[in-house]
Order: sequence, then structure tokens, then C-alpha cells
Amino acid sequence: MVKLSKSRLLALRQCQRRLWLEIYRPELRDDTPDSQANFATGHLVGDLARRLYDPRGLGHLFDPMREGYAAALDATQVRLPERRPLFEAGFAALGAMSFADILLPHGSAQGWRLVEVKSSTEVKDYYLEDAAIQGAVARAAGLQLDSISIAHIDSSWTYPGHGDYRGLLVEQDVSDEVQARSSDVANWIATAQHVAALPHEPAIRPGHQCKTPWPCGFAAHCASTEPATEHPVSWLPRATAKALRACIDDGARDMRDVPDELLNAQQRRVKQATLSGQPYFDAEGAARELAPHPLHAGFLDFETIRFAVPVWAGTRPYQMIPFQFSLHWLDERGEPCLHKEFLDLSGDDPSWAFAQALVAACDRPGPIYAYNAGFERARIKELAERFATLAAPLQAIQARIIDLYPIAQRYYYHPSQRGSWSIKQLLPAIAPDLRYDALEGVQHGGAAMEAYLEACAADTSPERRATIRRQLLDYCHLDTLAMVRIWIFFLTSSPP
Repeated sequence: MVKLSKSRLLALRQCQRRLWLEIYRPELRDDTPDSQANFATGHLVGDLARRLYDPRGLGHLFDPMREGYAAALDATQVRLPERRPLFEAGFAALGAMSFADILLPHGSAQGWRLVEVKSSTEVKDYYLEDAAIQGAVARAAGLQLDSISIAHIDSSWTYPGHGDYRGLLVEQDVSDEVQARSSDVANWIATAQHVAALPHEPAIRPGHQCKTPWPCGFAAHCASTEPATEHPVSWLPRATAKALRACIDDGARDMRDVPDELLNAQQRRVKQATLSGQPYFDAEGAARELAPHPLHAGFLDFETIRFAVPVWAGTRPYQMIPFQFSLHWLDERGEPCLHKEFLDLSGDDPSWAFAQALVAACDRPGPIYAYNAGFERARIKELAERFATLAAPLQAIQARIIDLYPIAQRYYYHPSQRGSWSIKQLLPAIAPDLRYDALEGVQHGGAAMEAYLEACAADTSPERRATIRRQLLDYCHLDTLAMVRIWIFFLTSSPP
């Protein structure tokens, strides 16, 4: 029988094929940068949780990866009688192993309270399966569990500074919910052992499970085993309607396999453009929507950083803190005339300096365009709430913002967009001379966050910091220049 850890059982709950690959072909796993960042965040929150739950440092941390699973399991039994906080305490029963994030003495001389720590801001349904596995295995191994809770981040909490993180985590007792699922755990284990005994990976098609409840690191491998498809149904935007999902789940791989009556108007446009190879462009509609606004306009883009565990006083967990902007201005004839930018790589909270610079940069009249403008509007709103003396001019800027994204969605689609209207998919179709892949170092928002963190690190050399500064400025500059070119195209072009 295969040793089944909690993580393997959760892999089963997502997809049987994933479990088989986790066991026999782990080298095929290729986690995305976002997934890797989430893993790192989870470790950071876990480390902080241990300090919060054991402020006097009396507890003991097991390390099954270093000690070995068997040694960690044995050591747990040795430490239990000491009745002090235990972290990563291990238990084996029912044919599975589990290691509890936090185990605290509770109630009677034998009782314990188990706390699972999550870096999210809410208790998600699959966390209950996680806790159910922990509780069932620990109890079957003989542990008296009085309660099980999930600790997660309180997104409304504001960091007071000085390393005081009390209040960052809040608990939700899930003992009843976990108990209701405890009888399922044995069935999950039996199913996992059946999957582990299969000689070949299960023939499960890629689908919704590849991204839910979290991105699967084997998605690329599984996709590579599928027959080549010229017009993948995955390019249909927002394919969430029940009938359409059923059609896809029943085997439709190519858009030609999907009847038009199952598609909404936008999806039909995407299908028609894809199959014909000809772009859809309602030039009159795009021009008509832009015409009421003055030609002298600004084009604005922000770059932000966020921390699950805030590092600057006055900020909240996962709050998007803007550290950079680019702003292109057009004159009264609609010609580019001015570019302004801001970038703070000091490592200090950039919010105040950013807000001041933004107000100064937006001193010209006219509309200000952004792409997916809800993001910029939300950041400006947060800055106005933090800095009362700048609230009025920031709110005035917010009121001037016009979103180019829905205009693009309504009036233009090129087959090369592959179902996406992100600016990086749209730009090559409209302005092929502007290329994100020609940029050095920073080519997308995630890379901008990583670059910011590297630039602000104390051990980064001045030379490397200067290189990162140039790369960030080039990237954000291209974002707003791209909007200028899209705006000009929509306002002045004729359909092909």
C-alpha cells in the first residue's frame, strides 16, 4: 500500500489523475509562478502563526522532511505527554498520515485543540475536507481532540506597526462541519489506494478540475496528451452556462463541435472570427463611444505590490499598494505630447509619495483612460481614504477615469486573441510593432511584483537595482503607450 499524506488525499479530491501523477510521475509537475508564490505565502503565514500561538516560545516544531516521516511520527508520541504547543505534530492511522499545523493542550488532562492555518481571508469549502482528514487520522491514532478550528487572515485588520501582528489571524471553529465529513475520509483513503494501484495514469480529460480549487501543476502534461485541436473550446470566453459546460464535458474540443445556439453573442463572435480567420471590428461603434470625450486625454496604468502579512503600518493584508505609475498625455489634436511616471524602490511605504505624484501628474484637463479601470479606481479610492488632505483631488481623478476594456470587448476581436481581451493579447493584433516579449526582464504584472521585491531587498546591489528600475519603467511605459495606440485605432480606423 502507498503511504497517503493529507496532500495526496486532497490531490485525489481534485482529480484522480493528479493523485496518480503525484505518486508516480512527480517530475512532470510544473507549478506556475503564482502557485509558487502562494506556497511561499503559506509558509510565511505558518511561521507567523507559530509565533502568535506560542509567544513565549515553549512549543516544539517537528520537521518531517528533515527528520523523516517515521521519526516525526514517533517523536510526536514522545512529546504529547509534555502538554505544550506542538507544530507539525504527526499521526498515522486508517492507512494515511497527517501533520497538524498547530496542536494546543486543551481542557482535560488528555484533550487537545487542533488549528489549521490558512493564508486566505475566508474559510473555503475544501479547507473543511483538509481539516476532516486531519481530525479523522489524529483521532484514529488515539488523540483526544476537543475541537478543530481554521485560522485565516482577517482582511479588515490594519497593521499597527512595530512587529505587532496580534489580530492578523481569526479563528472559525469547524468542529461540527468536520465531524459531518469524518465518515467520508475512509472512503477517500480507499479510493486513493485503488488509484495508486492502477498500472497507468487514469484517462481523465483536462477540464474545470485543472484550475479548481487550485491550479494543478500537471495541467500542461495532461494537455499535451490530448489530440491537437485547431480551434479549442477553451478560447470561448466565460464558458460557464450550464448547457455549454455540459457540451464541453461531453467531449466537445473544437469550437466547430459547439452549436451556435449554446453560445451568447460574444462567444458567437469569437467562434466566427476564429473559424473564418477574420477579425471582428465595429469601427463605427467604437468611434461613436469615444467621440463624446475630448481628444486631450491621459492614459494611466498602476503597478502594485501586496503582502499577506503587511510590512507597513496603516496597511491591510493583501491590500494592493501602488508603487509605480505611467501616464501618457495627448494634446488637443489627439497627438502624444507628454509622459509622466513615478517609481519608488526605497522599500518604504510608497503610498503617500505615489498619491502626491499622481495628483501633480493629473493637473491637465480631460478624460483619463485606463484598461480594466476598476483596478485603478479602487487604488485611488483607497489612497483617498488613507490621506485626507489629498482626498478631494484624488476623488476628482477617479471621477475622470474611463475604461477602455469594455469598449474593446464590445467592438473588436482578432483570432490571435484566443478568447482574451487582456491588453497583452489585444495589442499584437492592433499594434504589432509594440511587443511585450521584446522587453527585458519584466513582461507582465507578476514579474513586476517580483522585480519590486528584489529591488527593495537589502542585499540587492546598486547596479542590479538600477537595472530593475529601468525594466520596470519600460514595462509600465509600454502599458500606457499600448492604450494610446488602441485608443487611436478605435477612434480613427476603418474595418479591414
